Amino acid sequence: MKLLIILPADVFLDEAVDKVVASGPQGAFGIRPRHLDMAAALAPGILSYWTLDGGEHFLAVNGGILVKQGQQVQVATRMAVSGSLGELHKAVSRFVADVDDRERQARGAVARLEAHFIRRFVEFGKNA
Repeated sequence: MKLLIILPADVFLDEAVDKVVASGPQGAFGIRPRHLDMAAALAPGILSYWTLDGGEHFLAVNGGILVKQGQQVQVATRMAVSGSLGELHKAVSRFVADVDDRERQARGAVARLEAHFIRRFVEFGKNA
């Protein structure tokens, strides 16, 4: 089967593989050529794949979507890094910290919007 890793700007990987193992929000799962077609959300983590010669390779992905259709597995992600497991552990830690930082910023923006709404609502009540 063919593994295609797609980033926003280009194709990161296009290779024939025998097996893919990825992590979703509910845990890790594996895909082989004869598995049913599927789609799954990916959590930030390590994606491993085995090439036809039996070599095992690793990628760190920043979440994304995996789609298996026929003999093709496509992964759409914002960031991917290849390397050894030790290096990839650091990349995954950065990905998770980045997600945490963005969530913290989003929560702060929502809190500011709520506070502004409440202030305006109280001012409206005073003027009525």
